[in-house]
Amino acid sequence: MKSFFQRFRKGSTPQSNIADEDYFRSLRNREFSRLDKENHVYLDYTGGNLYPESLLKKHHKLLSEGVLGNPHSSNPTSQKATKLVEEARQAVLDFFNASDDYYCVFTQNASAALKIIGECYPFNANSSLVMLADNHNSVNGIREFCKGKTGNAVYVPVQYEDLRINDEVLNEELTKHSFSESKLFAFPAQSNVSGVKHDLRWIERAQKMGYHVLLDAAAYVPANPLDLKSITPDFVSVSFYKIFGYPTGIGCLLLRKSTYDILQKPWFAGGTVTLVSVASQEKFLAEGHERFEDGTLDYVNIPAVKMGLDFMNEIGMQRLQNRMKALIEEAISRLSAIKHDNGKPVLRIFGPADVAHRGSNMIMNFFDPEGNVYPFELIEDKANKRMISIRSGCFCNPGIDEINNCLSNDELAKYYVSRDKGDYYDMIKFLGKMRGAIRLSVGMATVESDLQAFENFVQSLVNQQITEGIPA
Repeated sequence: MKSFFQRFRKGSTPQSNIADEDYFRSLRNREFSRLDKENHVYLDYTGGNLYPESLLKKHHKLLSEGVLGNPHSSNPTSQKATKLVEEARQAVLDFFNASDDYYCVFTQNASAALKIIGECYPFNANSSLVMLADNHNSVNGIREFCKGKTGNAVYVPVQYEDLRINDEVLNEELTKHSFSESKLFAFPAQSNVSGVKHDLRWIERAQKMGYHVLLDAAAYVPANPLDLKSITPDFVSVSFYKIFGYPTGIGCLLLRKSTYDILQKPWFAGGTVTLVSVASQEKFLAEGHERFEDGTLDYVNIPAVKMGLDFMNEIGMQRLQNRMKALIEEAISRLSAIKHDNGKPVLRIFGPADVAHRGSNMIMNFFDPEGNVYPFELIEDKANKRMISIRSGCFCNPGIDEINNCLSNDELAKYYVSRDKGDYYDMIKFLGKMRGAIRLSVGMATVESDLQAFENFVQSLVNQQITEGIPA
């Protein structure tokens, strides 16, 4: 059997991508050699990126040789920590070309950044929150803030055929709510499930209709350049471990300065005020990023953010984007060709066929020769035994799962009305329909042997009947 990249070289992939094979193999050997030492096949980069060894060493050197104190002071150790945090903040703004127009608010993760918008956006009875059905639950959760203030939260469906936005339907929905007093449109730059890259031109279109735009960039920025001079969403959520793996527990909200004053912070905490009175119960909120950074920042780990961004700049985001596109294109081509002897496909890949609209992840379902779908837990269990790390389930994105598994509004309503609590297995039993899928995602450490191992795994399912139950 020819190796993955032997076939790859004969394909239509641009020569510049192929020339980078040696670069990324060298990167793998230098920064991620633990994968090969432990015989891991890691294909879950959207779940969490892998940290390069050099990043750990640089950060450890900084911590072992330095003395850092709580930034909320002017003593020498506080000044040192403050300097490092602000250098990291500037590095984030520079990385996204946002220095002049945005604040960088450090948060615990992308979800915490999104919660700031939910808490602080001026929802009221005359508000509208428009979301895509393809949103992470951390975006979906903002609807609870909107509904809690009697606002109107609505979803725009994505197309079943390719999981992309239907421009006419979205335009109709945005127009329908253009009369609202305060309007927020929230969508992902890239689906965390299907890998679909949604059209970023909708940012400007929605803003011209009077909307503020929240862009969830968590799944997009690990392998794509984001230039906030070219596009100007009002709010952008990011999680740094998704980009370079370390440290976990740090994200940011990129907050457009021209939109800053619309946010209404409903409480205050340490570090977010310039003055507070107990006797008169008054306060003055801090300005800029400090207003939204509740309590003490993770000043020990935030300096590693700059180191991680420096590492990504050394690779080059355009180079990485080209590489991910080439890998996904070839993976789709090869995996789609695998069939049972009766001609039926072993798997179905959801989303657009055109990789121009895809990122570095994709989802699929697997089928036996009779066309019966394999439970996703069974596929993951089989992959686990081969030390292949993929991800299964609904990926905190119920909208895409409901579309892919053809769950109607009536079916879902009947289920939720009939119960006070439930889970996937209970819903599957009630509806008689499968839920969940398998997600594969590639990253900067992906090499030939990883994709070859997954292709071999899929080949092992050819002509295999479903004879096993769901693993306990």
